[in-house]
Amino acid sequence: MDHRGAVPLGLSAIWQRLSLRQALGRSKRLSEALLFPASCPLTGEPLADAGEFSAEGWAKLEHSSDRGCTLCGGPVPAERDGPLCGPCAAPDRYPRNLCGKGRLDRLRSGVVYGEAVAKLILELKYADRHDVAAPLAALLRQAVTELDPPKDAILVPVPLHPQRLRQRRYNQALVLARALGKRSGHLVEAEFLFRRKATPQQKGLGFDARFRNLTGAFEASDRAKGRNIVIVDDVLTSGATLVGCARALRRNGARSVMAVTVARVFPDSKDAQVELPEI
Repeated sequence: MDHRGAVPLGLSAIWQRLSLRQALGRSKRLSEALLFPASCPLTGEPLADAGEFSAEGWAKLEHSSDRGCTLCGGPVPAERDGPLCGPCAAPDRYPRNLCGKGRLDRLRSGVVYGEAVAKLILELKYADRHDVAAPLAALLRQAVTELDPPKDAILVPVPLHPQRLRQRRYNQALVLARALGKRSGHLVEAEFLFRRKATPQQKGLGFDARFRNLTGAFEASDRAKGRNIVIVDDVLTSGATLVGCARALRRNGARSVMAVTVARVFPDSKDAQVELPEI
């Protein structure tokens, strides 16, 4: 095409176009706010900003930040002297420990797993409620703040096997990682981890069986070499999935591997019996 006769846009015309785009963007956001007013996902109370919880909604969640251990975030018995739980203080004596050589460096969860947060996780995971990812990311952001990873850390979602991904149509961990990235400013990489092995469902398996079930299930990309990684997932139960991912990343030379989850099942939680269904 001959552009010799074209007149270059002046700065005023460029600014007019940019102003129009900004106005259209504001109009779209205003329309969405009018049609879908922001509300707390747990109480339904109106909110000034979407993707948050009301004060009453926050009160329905049990935050896990006071659990104790500076590495895994797990409980430290009152009689124990020091910042670490027993397994993290002596990881060689606990082969299923979450943190230690060849495993995670550190781990944090936003809240204790219970009925309120389970409802939101289920809606995201099985009911296409992607809108609840933003408030769940607020819980993840809280965990990331406590974890304090390097600024260049990359958020890597726990992957689904292709067969499971076809069934669900999306990976809820990736949806959460992207929502978290918007809040934390960290980059998200969906292709640093792959699930090569279609494993049986974890539900109903004992602690050791969960770890055996995931042996060799994950592989990592060579792009993980030398990188600081934060694995992102929805719920921590035994930790077998996170440890399996961490081992794969370390085999491929990751510099550090941490993890955050929205919620964590603690044995002493009154809602520990609330389980997520598997498909």
